[in-house]
Amino acid sequence: MTVLSEILPAAPEIFLAIATMILMMIGVFASQERAMRIVSSLAVLAILVTMGISVLQGQTTLIAFNGLFVINAFTVFTKVLVLLGSLLTLIISQDYARREHMAQFEFPILILFATVGMMMMISANDLISLYLGIELQSLSLYVIAAFQRDTVRSSEAGLKYFVLGALSSGMLLYGCSLIYGFAGTTQFAQLTETFHENGEASLGVVVGVVFLTTGLAFKVSAVPFHMWTPDVYEGAPTPVTAFFSVAPKIAAIALFVRTMIGPLNGLVADWQQIIIAISIASMTLGALAAIAQSNIKRLMAYSSIGHVGYALIGLAVGTEAGVHGILVYMSIYLAMNIGTFTCILSMRRNGQAVEGIEDLAGFGKTHPRMAFAMLVFMFSMAGIPPLAGFFGKLYVFLAAIQSGLFTLAIIGVVTSVIGAYYYLRIIKIMYFDESVETLDRQTARPVGFVMAIAAFVTIFFIIWPTPVINSAAVAAAALFPG
Repeated sequence: MTVLSEILPAAPEIFLAIATMILMMIGVFASQERAMRIVSSLAVLAILVTMGISVLQGQTTLIAFNGLFVINAFTVFTKVLVLLGSLLTLIISQDYARREHMAQFEFPILILFATVGMMMMISANDLISLYLGIELQSLSLYVIAAFQRDTVRSSEAGLKYFVLGALSSGMLLYGCSLIYGFAGTTQFAQLTETFHENGEASLGVVVGVVFLTTGLAFKVSAVPFHMWTPDVYEGAPTPVTAFFSVAPKIAAIALFVRTMIGPLNGLVADWQQIIIAISIASMTLGALAAIAQSNIKRLMAYSSIGHVGYALIGLAVGTEAGVHGILVYMSIYLAMNIGTFTCILSMRRNGQAVEGIEDLAGFGKTHPRMAFAMLVFMFSMAGIPPLAGFFGKLYVFLAAIQSGLFTLAIIGVVTSVIGAYYYLRIIKIMYFDESVETLDRQTARPVGFVMAIAAFVTIFFIIWPTPVINSAAVAAAALFPG
């Protein structure tokens, strides 16, 4: 019974890890022509089952593996978002993999291993399990960034991500070691007790927190640790870029929140100013740097940096309302971002993928339904009501105002207005510029299906927002017991 009580909280991770290893064996022994199709289909099924197990765990707080692992309403909510991001990536990647000669069964396997790492990150309840989760995720992501080995851009993206990722992991590990050295423990519960009792931390702990924050800021691509993002987004295969922009980002934001609001909540005075600074820097760079971009994947990279800045407003607030705002924001961000990348995946000319923003000229006339979906996603990312993106920003701005961080909220609104320029520019090119060469009309059925679902959610979120908002409220409350 004791063994079972230790294993049950980690049932989703254990199931997904075992399923992934079984799929690896299936891929090895299946014929080369059938391996990718079989493994991809079973990977989708494995994620759906994992999602079901996670949801069945409910809202109970359970701790396992001698305090290394925890589940509660917050971890369940964010794991479901991560699993959704992985699921949608697998669905939209199949046609691309076949077209671009990427149809190796290892691709879905790596996505699944990365997903296991992300779920471990979210449930980490100790600095050691936190690091193990990050490394399991990162090692898989390094490989899939460079998955198109015959392409220089993809190899370059993987190498840049690996080098900078190794640097950030080293900084994070150094921060963890400093915290352990000066606080005497790596467990989140004991760190929470220590910092709440003392009310202040030694200089060594503060330096450790700075290094830890630096490592986590790299994982969410917050300024000034964003330098890998534009190059990796541009060079990696488009489905990989779509994956990078949602699942790992949501997992890293969740880990960031759990670390700062949990064990380091007693040191809020020491880290709040750092979070405010990187939030402002991310929003500003995201709004300004994207204006000059001509490649749509690079533009989406800077857009994602800006969105991380908005999400970090909720973390800077450090309250239950702030965490609630983050969760609502990341839920909506998942739908709009995946939707946008389905449109980018459909940008082909004579069977070849194109990525130039100018290639969208005349899109509104030649591809009216796809152009409308892109318009919806662009308006939503700009935060224009009544689309879903407006409510994401509304919740984080309201949390900042309620906590008296008026300057942060004002900067967020101003950068949103500036950032709207490059989103509206894409709409202008699609509907008002004349095309020289039209894009191919054919869109893979799974890609079109995901695009339609994402557009539907983005448009009609206003009609029935209750499931997301209420679930996010319960998840946020789990981090603030009593």
